[in-house]
Amino acid sequence: MKAIIIFILIFGVLVTFHEFGHFIMAKRAGIFVREFSIGMGPLIFHYQGQETTYSLRLLPMGGYVRMAGLEENNDYFEPGRPVSAVLDDEGAIRFLSFMEEANLEEGLPLEVVAGDMEKDFYLEAIPYGENEAKRFAISRSAVIEEEDGTQVKVAPIDRQFQNASLKDRLLTNLAGPFNNFVLAVVVYILIAFMQGGVYSDAPTVGEIVADSPAASAGLMAGDTIQQIGATSIASFTDIQAALQQSGTKKVDVQVKRTNGEVKTLTLTPKEEQDQSGNKRLILGIMRSKDQRFTSKIMYGFTSIWGIVTGIFGVIGHMLRTGFNINNFGGPVYMYQATSEVVSFGASAVLSLMAYLSVNLGVVNLLPIPALDGGKVLLNLVEGIRKKPLSAKTEGMINMIGAVLLVLLFIAVTWNDIMRLF
Repeated sequence: MKAIIIFILIFGVLVTFHEFGHFIMAKRAGIFVREFSIGMGPLIFHYQGQETTYSLRLLPMGGYVRMAGLEENNDYFEPGRPVSAVLDDEGAIRFLSFMEEANLEEGLPLEVVAGDMEKDFYLEAIPYGENEAKRFAISRSAVIEEEDGTQVKVAPIDRQFQNASLKDRLLTNLAGPFNNFVLAVVVYILIAFMQGGVYSDAPTVGEIVADSPAASAGLMAGDTIQQIGATSIASFTDIQAALQQSGTKKVDVQVKRTNGEVKTLTLTPKEEQDQSGNKRLILGIMRSKDQRFTSKIMYGFTSIWGIVTGIFGVIGHMLRTGFNINNFGGPVYMYQATSEVVSFGASAVLSLMAYLSVNLGVVNLLPIPALDGGKVLLNLVEGIRKKPLSAKTEGMINMIGAVLLVLLFIAVTWNDIMRLF
């Protein structure tokens, strides 16, 4: 249960930060944001802001920013559709409900004939019990109650996404992945401060584990390991490789003390078994830490750079050798990874969240239709052509991309499940 809760929290934080980037940039650009939702599916709670509705939905696996514009379904005024309207003192519609069973004490039941909530702001409808249609003005601050109970504001066409400048649309599309990178940087910096510094890969001894082979042999904190047996040591990672050669036999370890003295100590590596049942040889030493303030800050940037280069390395390998579904992981993989790290404490959980945040940012920047990177690519094409693609063409491209992503999601999820067994 603990792993499930942490998994939901991690996924929720990643998606919320991603969408919050789109939200902030859209607001800055003057794009009308109808709704900012945490979660997907049925509505649990909503708060009506000055313009934007902030909602909480039942399924915690996701979220979205709903901007007024081309990607919305604006078929509100289908002829014959029943609606319920509340009028203001001047007779204009201030509240319009599309719920099938709207319960409005002051609501006027109507049957839609025609209408517009983008340019002319009117509704032509037949009042209940009458035969003649009437024309009602719609207030430019009117609230719409949708079929699921979500309440959003009407949006004039000049503030819709497609009518923002190319620069503002481009920055809005980039803001989601950018926020994932910002989150990762902040989390890695927090981890550096929590653990008291940045662990170094230098072969310098940090702490000595009590009753360990290193403690028995006389190794000291600050010693730099130069050689194990016949193997020269250049990094902390080299130590484990050298131990695999010596096994559990006695081995000479050459170290350089902080005063410059070089000593040779003899010790016997100890064999231990980790939680996964894998055996490894240990000396009983910890990595040294760089405790400088600047190093802790830089750790946030160097960590995400290492992940980004690793991801593009995998992508480059697939371009050379072919697609491999085992290089992908979905929600099942994320849950499995969360289950494995949750027992290692807060730092491990935060590290996983930062790692996944970078992955989410990079994947969303890939030039695939329906992803942010695909939208950015269309923005760049528009900049080159000096005019946007037609709404029909852009919609078709995004639809094809969405279908391919759904198929990939299903395949990746199925592969993750198979890997569990």
